[in-house]
Amino acid sequence: MRIGIGIGEVTGQPATLDNLIAQAQRAEREGFASGWVANVFGMDAMTAVALLGRATTRIELGTAVVPTYLRHPLAMAQQALSTQAALNGRFSLGIGLSHQVVVEGMFGLSFAKPFTHMKEYLAVLAPLIRSNTVSYAGSEFRVNANLNVPGATPCPILLAALAPKMLALAGSVGDGTITWMTGPKTLREHTIPTISEAAAKAGRPAPRVVAGLPICVTEDVHGARQVAGRGFEIYGMLPSYRAMLDREGASGPADVAIVGNEDGVGEQLERLAALGVSDFLAIPFAGGKDAAAAAERTRALLVKVAARGC
Repeated sequence: MRIGIGIGEVTGQPATLDNLIAQAQRAEREGFASGWVANVFGMDAMTAVALLGRATTRIELGTAVVPTYLRHPLAMAQQALSTQAALNGRFSLGIGLSHQVVVEGMFGLSFAKPFTHMKEYLAVLAPLIRSNTVSYAGSEFRVNANLNVPGATPCPILLAALAPKMLALAGSVGDGTITWMTGPKTLREHTIPTISEAAAKAGRPAPRVVAGLPICVTEDVHGARQVAGRGFEIYGMLPSYRAMLDREGASGPADVAIVGNEDGVGEQLERLAALGVSDFLAIPFAGGKDAAAAAERTRALLVKVAARGC
């Protein structure tokens, strides 16, 4: 299992471009396999990744994730291929629907048919990225177009997929999935079997499963989980994440956070690898009685595991 890390806003450090570049360079120096930038309401993730790629040489960089509703799939493909060219082949495109409250309440767009939207979106996006041409006529998209981005090669398309039909799309059309707030029981019983079966039926390669979870190394497990419960509370309220937490039997995000001392956290990471998780996306948080020490211990353990693999 490859170890990646989130790149973005951290306590006391706003997500300026210079800060993001420094984080990417540090992650590369420390041996992380990948770094992932979220696309929320700050800096555009693909723009940032393209610039981070010019400041690094080895590390894979990806988006986790870019919402589809605000970008036509042709524009998404063009920007993704341009980013891939900037990184000389080290870019992975993570995309997702976002959430109904965001799409309708903030963007003012319809979220009536999310599966149809994503199915047709990928029907346009995937051919453009993989062969630079598409001719598609659906109910939401009707696109006839070609792209020619010098220096670009096809980049992996990873879909933020949680429900069965979305996981099937991620396996049959995409190159894998990026999950968030999905615990080991759900990964084992739902996520990995569903996406793997879909990929096999479609004759696609084994899909990547990038599992993102909060992580903290500390002796104060109870205190750290309390911090996680407060800091990640919103994710327990969004329907798609709530459904995964319910599958897990978890009351909230605190229950799926990876927390414990070095041995305990190491064992939890090994269990994820044994399940078939290909990439762990670490979102470190500082919790417990000595938050500063916890932050240092968490980073040190992740660097150690990244060096030896899991």
